[in-house]
Amino acid sequence: MTLIRVDEAKAAILTQEAYRAAIAAHIDAVALQRQYDNAVACATYRGDPNPLWDAEAVAFIAWRSDVWAYAFAELAKVMAGERDQPSIEALIAELPKIAWPEA
Repeated sequence: MTLIRVDEAKAAILTQEAYRAAIAAHIDAVALQRQYDNAVACATYRGDPNPLWDAEAVAFIAWRSDVWAYAFAELAKVMAGERDQPSIEALIAELPKIAWPEA
């Protein structure tokens, strides 16, 4: 019985890591839409003297927070048995969409 629980715990950790990695890759891909190298690069433009880059960073940071908040809430529902476990692709499709500022 204990071994099953340990195996289940390991499976849950791996599954959570798979979701985390996929969501992080999705966030990086969205940053690439605006020619930033990755999420971190985009976020560093917050406060930039270029008003468009600053606005993009502000929008991106807010969106990134919304994405993680949504993902954590939905995965908590899965763990609580309140919803079926979505595929990674399905969860990515559910995530909030970014609203980039106009150029």
